[in-house]
Amino acid sequence: MADLKGKTLFITGASRGIGLAIGKRAAMDGANVVIAAKTAEPHAKLKGTIYSAAEAIEAAGGKALPIVVDVREEEMVEAAMKQAAETFGGIDILVNNASAISLTGTLETPMKRYDLMHQINIRGTFLCSQKAIPYLKKAENPHVLNLSPPLNFEAHWFAPHVAYSMAKYGMSLCVLGMAEEFKKAGIAFNALWPRTAIATAAMDLIGGPQVRNRCRKDTIMSDAAHVILTKPSREFTGNFCIDDEILKEAGVTDFSKYRFEGVEEGDLLPDFFV
Repeated sequence: MADLKGKTLFITGASRGIGLAIGKRAAMDGANVVIAAKTAEPHAKLKGTIYSAAEAIEAAGGKALPIVVDVREEEMVEAAMKQAAETFGGIDILVNNASAISLTGTLETPMKRYDLMHQINIRGTFLCSQKAIPYLKKAENPHVLNLSPPLNFEAHWFAPHVAYSMAKYGMSLCVLGMAEEFKKAGIAFNALWPRTAIATAAMDLIGGPQVRNRCRKDTIMSDAAHVILTKPSREFTGNFCIDDEILKEAGVTDFSKYRFEGVEEGDLLPDFFV
């Protein structure tokens, strides 16, 4: 199986959660991981900073570069990409993981929150992709992976939280369009989304231990991302992958390691959009 040794990954929102998990899995191969996130100082309720993430990456066997990045700021993103390329000799992979969420109806969504979701999710994904492409064109097996859902345009995925759904689907539309636009350049654009809810610090904040225990561990997403990012970029692009499906295709048959002790498959909470 191919690995990510010596590859440089630029991961947005990687100070914690799924972004960090993807970075740690790549680090196990000996990858270089750029932690591009806003959290430089400890959050009052959420554990993890870009510096603690860097320590975890290096403990896993990789090299880390923590950079304070707000994906809404063009100059900051440009500077971070340049610093990453100068530090590690290029950029091979971009993971658009940074995202904002508000599961509120139309009348309950303040425009400030609407703007935040669209600036981070859609605009941030577009901006980071745009700035990474010149570097990715020089890479041997370049990939862009967006943490966004399959394009199932069904009303029940929109009605409860129109603003959030629009923002996440916008990330997936970037995959749809850019995969075709940059196919000749050999840059893969794919999306990855979980079948079930994933246990993260944010999930702990929302639902506590009872909800967390009915989630799969974030390692299912990092293992699925690893499968995608080690595929030939010219052969695997424009796909909307579900974590357990991509792992089944890779030969994984036992998913019990992704569940918490005492939790059965039927007890897991399904995620949105699938």
